Amino acid sequence: MSSTQSIVVIIAILIIIIIIALMIIVNRRQLRQILELDDLITKIDKMHLETDIINLDKMDLAGESLTTLTTWRKSYEQAATKKIPAVQNFLEQAADQNSHYQLFTAHKNIKQAQKIMDSTYKDAKNTKEVFTELLESNRENQKQYSDLFNQFKELRKSVLANSYEYGSALDKIETNLTNMESDFSEAKSLTAQGDQVEAKRILSRIKVALTNIGSVLPEVRNARHQIDTVFKDQLDELSNSYKKMMSSKYYITQVDVLAEIKKIRGQVADAGKLLTELKVSDLNTEIAKIKKEIAALYDTLANEYKARPFVEENQDKIQRLLAHEQVESKNLVAKLRHIDESYELTHNELATSRQLEQEVNDMERQYTVDTQNVADGKGVYSQIKSSWLSMLDRLREISNQQKTMAQDVDGLYDSENVANDSINRFKQEVSLVYRRLERKNLPGNPDAFVQMYTLVVNEIGHVAKELSQVRLNMEKISQELIQISDDVERLKREADDIINSADLVQLTLQYSNKYSDNGSIQNAQKKAMDLYERDYNYKDALDTIATAIEKVEPGSYQRLENLYYSDKKNND
Repeated sequence: MSSTQSIVVIIAILIIIIIIALMIIVNRRQLRQILELDDLITKIDKMHLETDIINLDKMDLAGESLTTLTTWRKSYEQAATKKIPAVQNFLEQAADQNSHYQLFTAHKNIKQAQKIMDSTYKDAKNTKEVFTELLESNRENQKQYSDLFNQFKELRKSVLANSYEYGSALDKIETNLTNMESDFSEAKSLTAQGDQVEAKRILSRIKVALTNIGSVLPEVRNARHQIDTVFKDQLDELSNSYKKMMSSKYYITQVDVLAEIKKIRGQVADAGKLLTELKVSDLNTEIAKIKKEIAALYDTLANEYKARPFVEENQDKIQRLLAHEQVESKNLVAKLRHIDESYELTHNELATSRQLEQEVNDMERQYTVDTQNVADGKGVYSQIKSSWLSMLDRLREISNQQKTMAQDVDGLYDSENVANDSINRFKQEVSLVYRRLERKNLPGNPDAFVQMYTLVVNEIGHVAKELSQVRLNMEKISQELIQISDDVERLKREADDIINSADLVQLTLQYSNKYSDNGSIQNAQKKAMDLYERDYNYKDALDTIATAIEKVEPGSYQRLENLYYSDKKNND
């Protein structure tokens, strides 16, 4: 046998082995399916549905309960007489076929059995649940009936014993209780007739009704108390209080109190109708609205009561404050008018003071109106209190503002004296600077210094002229004095630089004579002297000779400079 033939034989053997293995696997799987289906049939048997039907027949069911029993009895009988035997037949054939390895035929019968058994088992479970509910419904209904009826009796007993607490709602409550009593009679009759399903539905309705009325009764009692007692007493109290206030010269304009009370009484009457009709939700909404409106009326009256003592206690105080502030305002205006003749008031102080004076006068006029209204019995105390509190705050602000303005303008006299002293001091300082340079006997002064000196002298002269005017702008003069002060200091520094540079040029030139045979030193000496004597450029002259001497003798100029400033410091 060739190798190719051997391979073919081996492959064929392997295929046969695989086929046999697959057949065994399928055989075992289908056997499990058969056993599972058979187990479902056993489970249905263990439900004892036939026994349940016998027990239910003994209960003499009627109505919807009997209809339910009849419907599910037919479902069970169809399963027991047709579907389950059919499944058993399919399973017997499948088991025989599977044992003889007629796998495809067995599979077909198993599928047929599964298709029937799926719905049959579900129906059987549902049937068991319905039968169980029907069997237990009689006992449950009797217990629920007893529990609910006991609750009903206690509730009715409580309502009758406290009937006065429900007011006009009592008739509606009694009607609801009578309806429940009719439902109890119907439930009892249905139970006796065997219609447990309908009896259970009626008992569920009774339970809901009892829960509802049990929750409503406390709200009804509270609403009746609010309508018949609380609101009535409050409105009577508001009416009496308002009339007493009117006789005591209170005056209320925010609301027509008596008209509002009348309107609320109408709302209370409407709420009483809702109570009679037992419309609890709408009733609670209306009661909340009435409470809010009554509270608003109480607040209105209370505000007037509370405001009156303030008005009476502070009337004289405010009059004194206004009188004092009127005098202060008038004096400040007069003072600023006088000062304005000599000084420019750059922050609109005079106009502001007149405006404040007018505001104080307006407040005084309003105060007069308020006090007259109080005297005439037409003063709304809460509004007057609010107005006077605002008035007091504003008077404090005005007083502070006026004090600040007075202090600011009082400083103008001092500022003028300071300015004159400053101008005199600047003149002396500039003169001293110029004389210092003159004493040095320099060939001349640099153009930059001359320009700076001229600028400062002109600035001083300009401010001195301004200070001689009849009407001064001290704010402007103060700013100009600050600028002059800076320029004088700059002029001083510039003069110091000129003097120091000129002295160092002379000192360095003398020192450089020791190198007079050096060409670069000679050229530097000549250039430095030209800058010194002809151009009066002492800084550049110093830079020229210092640079040359440093090249010939490094560090020499630094020593000369240090020696110069050291001697100058000691002499100072």
